[in-house]
Amino acid sequence: MKYRPSPQTRRTALGATALVALAAMNGPAAVGFAKHSYHEYQINQPAYKARYGHWDLVDVPKQYRINSIHAALLYTGKVLLIAGSGNDERNFRAGTFQSVLWDPVRNTFKMIDTPKDMFCGGHAQLPDGRLLVAGGTARYEVLKGNVKRAGGAMVVKNEDPDRPRTFPKGTIFRGSNGKEYASQFPVTVPAATKTVTGSGDGEKVTVTASAARVYVESLHDGVSGVTNTADQYRILGLKGADEHNLYGMATKLGLDKKDFQGYRQAYLFDPRTERYEQVDSMALARWYPTLVQLADNRVMAVSGLDDMGEIIPGKNEIFDPKTLKWSPGPTHYFPTYPALFLTKGGDLFYSGSNAGYGPANQGRTPGIWNPRTDVFTAVPGLRDANETETSASVLLPPAQKQSVMIMGGGGVGESADSTARTATVDLDEAHPHYMPGPDLPQGTRYLNAVITPDDSVFTTGGSRDYRGKHDSDVLKAQFYQPSTGTFESAAAPTVGRDYHSEALLLPDGRIAVFGSNPLFADKADTMDGVFEKRIEIYTPPYLYGDRVRPKLGEGPVNVERGETVTFASSSAGTVKTARLMRPSAVTHVTDVEQRSIALGLTRHGGSLRLSIPDDASLVPSGWYMLFLTDSRGTPSQARWVHVA
Repeated sequence: MKYRPSPQTRRTALGATALVALAAMNGPAAVGFAKHSYHEYQINQPAYKARYGHWDLVDVPKQYRINSIHAALLYTGKVLLIAGSGNDERNFRAGTFQSVLWDPVRNTFKMIDTPKDMFCGGHAQLPDGRLLVAGGTARYEVLKGNVKRAGGAMVVKNEDPDRPRTFPKGTIFRGSNGKEYASQFPVTVPAATKTVTGSGDGEKVTVTASAARVYVESLHDGVSGVTNTADQYRILGLKGADEHNLYGMATKLGLDKKDFQGYRQAYLFDPRTERYEQVDSMALARWYPTLVQLADNRVMAVSGLDDMGEIIPGKNEIFDPKTLKWSPGPTHYFPTYPALFLTKGGDLFYSGSNAGYGPANQGRTPGIWNPRTDVFTAVPGLRDANETETSASVLLPPAQKQSVMIMGGGGVGESADSTARTATVDLDEAHPHYMPGPDLPQGTRYLNAVITPDDSVFTTGGSRDYRGKHDSDVLKAQFYQPSTGTFESAAAPTVGRDYHSEALLLPDGRIAVFGSNPLFADKADTMDGVFEKRIEIYTPPYLYGDRVRPKLGEGPVNVERGETVTFASSSAGTVKTARLMRPSAVTHVTDVEQRSIALGLTRHGGSLRLSIPDDASLVPSGWYMLFLTDSRGTPSQARWVHVA
């Protein structure tokens, strides 16, 4: 049937035409107004929405507008937004740490008591639906020239084999030159190790001192606190044997730039109680880490800056959801926030995407990492391989194809360089290598990518320059179609999104976008940027027009891998695909949670029989959104399903 505008639409169109005519007679301001009015008219037409989709701003009450650094969709359908201190040092110093729980269905908000500064920590969905959050900010960076007190790493030694020792924050270390430094964090030093060899008169006892590091600062401002030579430090307040068994060692304590520092603590957010609970701490402090679920349901924490502000040299650790304890993991170095994807067989694929900290010539090469043998095999062929920082990457749908795509990115650090490059790699090949994909419309850093139920990848936002400098935010969106290897235009967002932005799929098929942390607010880079607190929702074309959404009725909540289950569906005859979609937990545009798994599908009257793949590395345990789609890609409302 031919589209026929309503009388109201015809009046609006005539009004827009009149405005354009008026603009032609009344100068540039009127022209701009007329173009804006016509644009608003155009993007709100049913035919336009059915082709390109539509953006809407969410009404967020003022008290719930936070600097969203992290976003996680929970199996309750609510979205946990974590700011912590929100990249605002005033909040950090005041101990103001924030999280908000948003219900997209009711559009209600709830403040969540946040016990620690989770800003720039890592997170992962656990099999039972709780969200593991590990690491965060223990100290903000201080640029060179603004550092008032000399500081650095103090290695605390313990030569007592009989007991460990814990020293509180503020412990004083005095050097041979009389200079004194105070610890900025508590530190626990294990007992020394004692080795006995031989026996009788030939028995020999060897004691090896244990060590732990803690960040210290001079008690005085300025150059008087600087020490450029190695020295041994007394720990004030110790007496007797302790005075000799316990001491500090430091090399350089200076006024150099101080990077962000991480902490060791870890927490679980429970969607049922809507509260954080503390669990066992990591062995190492981490800021900017990646947390990725393994095939055996454990979660590995990778990379990050430690409690000295130094990048961790490949020491990774593993969290066991059963014991709630951490243990040492395999050793491999990555830059901060590396994008790691669980692949068939339990290997991890590093796409090359990362968030930046670390040397430009180390850990940037994409590859397949076997965490059981600790063998890393490089994957070649990536164009613009020096511009993977702040790039997006995604496990293309369906996950059975084992194909990963990388999109955009920029140069290391504060580089103004960005690339429009995309590339894909087939991990099922005997010798995987990247193959060129279609270019983005322009070079883009901080691009958000979201898998949709119709096997597309929606991409939006980003900026051409570092953190949106020179007014370089990209107000464009597009769909990548894996079936054709091409991009299709989508409606343009109205809000710029760059650093510290996130996007995720909602259970109703819409896409929510949060955050953005530009450096500047103008093209000349003279005005400080303002954190973007608005939430914008994109409704894809598959929810407009004459489409009828497939109906997904009753069925089991709990399923197992390898099982075939039955769901009622009054539209079973029109259903073409069924997908299990992992809910996102995303920050810094690297999201290793996303995956869309194709299910086997057969029809039986008014019901559907769906087969779950029997592969834990393809279908990790946890909660999933179950979507049906018809032949046009129209999705059902999702049902939550738990895979044991």
